[in-house]
Amino acid sequence: MGLVNLETISELLVCPRCKSSLERTPAAYRCGSDTCELARDQAFPFVDRWPLLVDFEGSILRPDRFQTSPVSRPLTGRKRVTSNSLPRWVRRLWRPHNQQAARNIDILLARAPGESPIVLVIGGGTIGNGVEALYASPNARVVAFDVFTSPWTAFIADAHRIPLADKSVDAVVVQAVLEHVLEPPAIVSEIQRILTPGGLVYAETPFLQQVHAGPYDFIRYTSSGHRYLFRAFEEIASGPVAGPGTELVWSIDHMTRGLTRSVLAGKVSRGLFFWLRYLDRLVPRDFAMDSASAYFFLGRTRDHDLTPDEIVDYYQGAQKGRP
Repeated sequence: MGLVNLETISELLVCPRCKSSLERTPAAYRCGSDTCELARDQAFPFVDRWPLLVDFEGSILRPDRFQTSPVSRPLTGRKRVTSNSLPRWVRRLWRPHNQQAARNIDILLARAPGESPIVLVIGGGTIGNGVEALYASPNARVVAFDVFTSPWTAFIADAHRIPLADKSVDAVVVQAVLEHVLEPPAIVSEIQRILTPGGLVYAETPFLQQVHAGPYDFIRYTSSGHRYLFRAFEEIASGPVAGPGTELVWSIDHMTRGLTRSVLAGKVSRGLFFWLRYLDRLVPRDFAMDSASAYFFLGRTRDHDLTPDEIVDYYQGAQKGRP
């Protein structure tokens, strides 16, 4: 089934501020509640064919930076640079296939509630590394949004205020996104709100990675910190996405950038030392838990949170028993 269009999910759309249902006008959406300030005409205009479902009050997103263009542009004004123009074999050296994500997406598809689950992809302006099976699934209905237009997004929104109704989706994928938001706990709370009972979440978030996306990179998590962020969820699986070998490649890239004042030189050095990534396979899991480049979490909604005592006991690294 794969990606579904906006019309398919239009009844699930709500006002990002008050969560009332939306009303469609010829050229925009408006909040359906007369007591909401966003009930005015043109409150949520269309940008080309994408509705701009953002409450800009209190949001980092800025409407004046969004430009209608044949080239997709983010509301934040930052450009997204990819390596898609390189030959495939070069891309595989530069960015190996995310096998951890692929395995977890298979689990998510197998365990998501319902025969035709709705899967929301937060930050889905591009198809993430390792999640391709999600879009090829014959059963899952995939809905994606981001802060810029793309062929894969149904609407534009700020994940701090997701414009979807309570308990309206069966699974959420949030891959390499939480480092780019100001308040990750608010995003996770929104995910919890929109998930159906027994709904699933799959997240990947960096730990030992240098700043990327410039001024729109805000936070990092240890394994324990990442688990506590998702404390309202029952864990199905968690662990490193990539280990210290991958982190070393990142460091060589950025050290080279600093020494040469050249981003290109850093990228070249990353290509030359790509083989260091394969050292991840030689590092025991407990050591990798202390020095991973990024972590994943796959979990299911439940009715109670992980306690502070439980998160201390949760630690799975190589420093157990140390004060």
